[in-house]
Amino acid sequence: MEIRFDGQVALVTGASTGIGAAIARAFGQAGANVVVHYNQSEEEARAVCRDIEAAGGKALIVQADVSDPAQVDRVVDATMKTFGRIDILVNNAGALVQRSPVEAMEDEVYERILKLNLDSVFHFCKRVTPIMRQQGRGNIINMTSIAARTGGGNGSVIYATSKGAVSTFTRGLAKELAPANIRVNAIAPGVILTPFHERYSTPEMIAQMVETIPMKRAGTAEECVGAALFLASDALSGYVTGQIIEVNGGQFMP
Repeated sequence: MEIRFDGQVALVTGASTGIGAAIARAFGQAGANVVVHYNQSEEEARAVCRDIEAAGGKALIVQADVSDPAQVDRVVDATMKTFGRIDILVNNAGALVQRSPVEAMEDEVYERILKLNLDSVFHFCKRVTPIMRQQGRGNIINMTSIAARTGGGNGSVIYATSKGAVSTFTRGLAKELAPANIRVNAIAPGVILTPFHERYSTPEMIAQMVETIPMKRAGTAEECVGAALFLASDALSGYVTGQIIEVNGGQFMP
């Protein structure tokens, strides 16, 4: 079965690099109109848009700091102004921000981590849910992490905490929105080689992580795409909601 999203609109946050970029490209290749959100990586975001359009899709690029609710509103408003609907929301934007033991973490860093990883998911869902209700359907995919299950690695306790909250939020919102024909699921990547780890993990740290993976290798952003397409497809996952798909090479098996 070919997975197609012709005529649908997919809003992907953090879509300029890594997993978000791979998912945005895949939706475009599958016929969706894609909103490519970025914060700082404009050139990378424009490259994603070019790839989507080269595949025959339509792309809208929008810059915003998703930790600011007013800028979240701007992304949603721009999407509705251009496309008039939102069928798929992928809450992928987020960051570790800074590795730090809890006792040494500055309050500002703590708040930044929660705003980026948890508050942004809340605000996007709050804004997009009424739109999906009016449409009579919708799919929300949140990006959590293996850290939500394990508590995270060195200096990432608060990041893991924020992702644990995203996982719980996903399950709760799925129950809340099920009567409205809106499905809510999540993807929990393990060690995926993206700019995330280039920024926050040393080669030695990555090597140590890989040693704990049964497949003995890190994953790629493209290896997270299948889970996103599956969860967004009513034909393939119409009876799936409140679930978290682990993409981690067997590193953690719940």
